[in-house]
Amino acid sequence: MYELRYFLAKLKYKLLGSNKEIINDYFRKHGMNIGTGTNLCSNIMTPEPYLISIGENVTISNNVQFITHDNSICKVLPNMTDLFGKITIGNNCFLGARSVIMYGVELKHNTIVAAGSVVTKSFNESGIIIGGNPAKKLGNWETFSKKIESYAMNTDSLNEEQKRNLLLISDKLVTR
Repeated sequence: MYELRYFLAKLKYKLLGSNKEIINDYFRKHGMNIGTGTNLCSNIMTPEPYLISIGENVTISNNVQFITHDNSICKVLPNMTDLFGKITIGNNCFLGARSVIMYGVELKHNTIVAAGSVVTKSFNESGIIIGGNPAKKLGNWETFSKKIESYAMNTDSLNEEQKRNLLLISDKLVTR
């Protein structure tokens, strides 16, 4: 049922001019605390949405998962069923595609989570980049900005055709 409701919220978002607050309100109605200006590109619904708090100006990329509970404890402690934990994301954070945020994790303001990362512990430092499985600190914003500055572009005002043409002739594409 949540998948259908999420689909309908996404449809409403598209039909009403891509106002990201429509998606944010869908999750708020289920109990999540979500700040303004947040851009949710994933269905982050969990059975315990009230355990999730997301700050302002956060971007959550596609296929990100929030895990608010763990049922495996029932195998170790037969009289118990679950472990639960809150997930707190600070302001101005970016969670990369296919990252997983585990129960009990808190990320401070200005944290970037690399794509595909599994965040199993809290990071109590602002302005950092984390990544890997399990995630660890990879660097900070200052070092990262210097590293990628020569590749950076702003395509906000371009339509798809203009963006395509720019990228096909650009000498600013990242090479690894």
